[in-house]
Amino acid sequence: MKRYARIRPRVAAAQAMAGAPSYVRQGSLEVRLARSFKEIKAAQKLRYKIFYEEMHAKPDWRMRMTKRDIDPYDTVCDHLLVIDHDRPKSKRIVGTYRLLRQEVAERNNGFYSAGEFDITPLMSDSFKEQMGEGRQLLELGRSCVHKDYRANSTINMLWKGIAEYLKEHKIAYMFGCASFEGTNPEEFKEAFSYLYHNHLVPDDFHVKALDGQYIEMNNIGESDLDVRMARRALPPLVKGYLRIGCFIGDGAVVDEQFGTTDVFILLPVERIAKRYSKHYDVGELANDSTETEAAKAAAN
Repeated sequence: MKRYARIRPRVAAAQAMAGAPSYVRQGSLEVRLARSFKEIKAAQKLRYKIFYEEMHAKPDWRMRMTKRDIDPYDTVCDHLLVIDHDRPKSKRIVGTYRLLRQEVAERNNGFYSAGEFDITPLMSDSFKEQMGEGRQLLELGRSCVHKDYRANSTINMLWKGIAEYLKEHKIAYMFGCASFEGTNPEEFKEAFSYLYHNHLVPDDFHVKALDGQYIEMNNIGESDLDVRMARRALPPLVKGYLRIGCFIGDGAVVDEQFGTTDVFILLPVERIAKRYSKHYDVGELANDSTETEAAKAAAN
């Protein structure tokens, strides 16, 4: 795959996107998948604004010219959008998540996270058996929300949309990278040690950072760790994932392009589906903030 695969309106892909269902609608806000290549480009512009202008990631020349965050995975992923229909058409997309299903990744260029972490344990026969027949993995990435919409109500809608997608595609586990802002791992040693001692992936699907990129997380003994200080140092996105039962991979990775240090997140989806899907009773959860703190941060 070329480094920058162009987004072209291939007939089959365009028809599939045009029929994407609406997952959630509340007032002027709607959550659904992108229905056109134009909408994908608008999501890339939002990502650029947040990652490269707000968070000071390092764009290459093409990104600077187009003011879009672009990579080859955009051509094969589904793009979940939060749309405010009260805004001008060019500015309606106010939130996005990039979704890559296992069946799609295996037909194309694999998973984005595999560039930082060894995810082969998740491809083993034993892990497939644990997921269940006909179920698959989903990689989450490039999550961001416009600064004016980082509120509980918007984020709950986004997660309800994700829950519908999980059910539609029989997803058993989600995974991806979550970021600490900064490239000096020493600044995060308390938080990393807390994650290592309390939320490490089990031995039978032990995902690790790749050799040559591996940053040790076990820097402070469990008995010497100030848990309260360590938890305060966690990014909101990581806190949100922990609250719904995620596991953390072994080792962190510095991402120089985005100016972050990444950890691996592995998340069973059962609790998310029960909490957010319209196939369950979710009316009482409209103002529930258990996980929504996660959405106040943007993670690549």
